[in-house]
Amino acid sequence: MTSKIAASDRFAQLAPPLFVLLWSTGFIGAKFGLPYAEPLTFLAYRYAIVSAVLILLIIGLRLPLPRRPRMWLHLVFSGLLLHGFYIAGVFLAIRHGMSSGISALIVGVQPLLTATVSGPFLGERVTSRQFMGFGLGFLGLSLTVSKTLAQGQLPLFGFVSCVVALLAITAGTVYQKRYVIGVDLRVGACIQFIPTAIAFYVLSHFFESGVVNWHPRFIFALIWLCLALSLGAISLLWLLIQRGAAAQVASLFYLVPPVTALEGFALFGETLTSFQMVGIAITAVGVALINRR
Repeated sequence: MTSKIAASDRFAQLAPPLFVLLWSTGFIGAKFGLPYAEPLTFLAYRYAIVSAVLILLIIGLRLPLPRRPRMWLHLVFSGLLLHGFYIAGVFLAIRHGMSSGISALIVGVQPLLTATVSGPFLGERVTSRQFMGFGLGFLGLSLTVSKTLAQGQLPLFGFVSCVVALLAITAGTVYQKRYVIGVDLRVGACIQFIPTAIAFYVLSHFFESGVVNWHPRFIFALIWLCLALSLGAISLLWLLIQRGAAAQVASLFYLVPPVTALEGFALFGETLTSFQMVGIAITAVGVALINRR
């Protein structure tokens, strides 16, 4: 019993930073892969591969499927929001000229928006200290992407795509917290990914050429996004939503752009300004205030 409690405590400590680290690499994966495939086509391949892996896992382990048809509908709807509209919105924005920094800033409103709606929809109480943390987090996020903001890159299509992504990730987080209960995360993720893969496959045939340049960089990005993001980070997000308050889980998304900035510095030699360094520190303080017990 004691060992189970200790393991649960270790998970509570390791899961949030691991989630942030894995989720932040999604922007790196998009940067690697999007030059070689259009966004919807890229996502159709990604989700088809992940769905196939999860189907084999479910069959091999004989995992039980949800018995209630309503739960299937809840999973499909939340999946379309989290994996469909959100991810597609970000990919389309970047593909059509929106910088990753401004995309991160717009989508970064999500923790504050989630905190605002989690009270009426989930009955969660957000304290004044936590709202202060959300404000600090957004300030830090703004400073982190200040270099990109100064460039004034704000194409209309990209802006609309980011707003759709923002609304989708907020609604998806709150909806899943409220309605998706008691489902094995591997089964639930599979039920979410299959209709999303089908939707992107159909849309890509209508709106894109479907041509893929199977360059090694694209293959690497596809494999990484399938394993690290769709299987690793999404599984952690599922567990965090199940175990924590929606507002606290959402606050972790504040840390993604700063970590992405650090990864860009380490991997691509991108410079970090003094404003960005201060922004990273302020963001960390804001998230600490939100999650302090």
